[in-house]
Amino acid sequence: MSSKNFNWAAIDANPKFQTLHRKKTMFLWGLMIFSTIFYFLLPIGAAYYQDLFKIKVWGVVNFGIMFALSEFVVAWVIAFVYSKKANAEFDAMALEIINNLKAGA
Repeated sequence: MSSKNFNWAAIDANPKFQTLHRKKTMFLWGLMIFSTIFYFLLPIGAAYYQDLFKIKVWGVVNFGIMFALSEFVVAWVIAFVYSKKANAEFDAMALEIINNLKAGA
């Protein structure tokens, strides 16, 4: 069954699809809020907590540089967390919806 043959209005009205969409949306909003707050901690910290950001960690590397580099680590962690959740939960729910559509066709 190709995607052209799907009744998209029926899929959208399907309670299982609505549950999948709601769970995925809530999860993504949580990740987005966390990442946005973490991202803005860098300029806020650099502006209002300059003494904290000047603390030397190792040689010329200070807390500000370490925090800035942690932005990359957090981005990769967020991507990893999403992929684990998608593979474990969202993909299984989507597959169930697809199998129900194929069985009903």
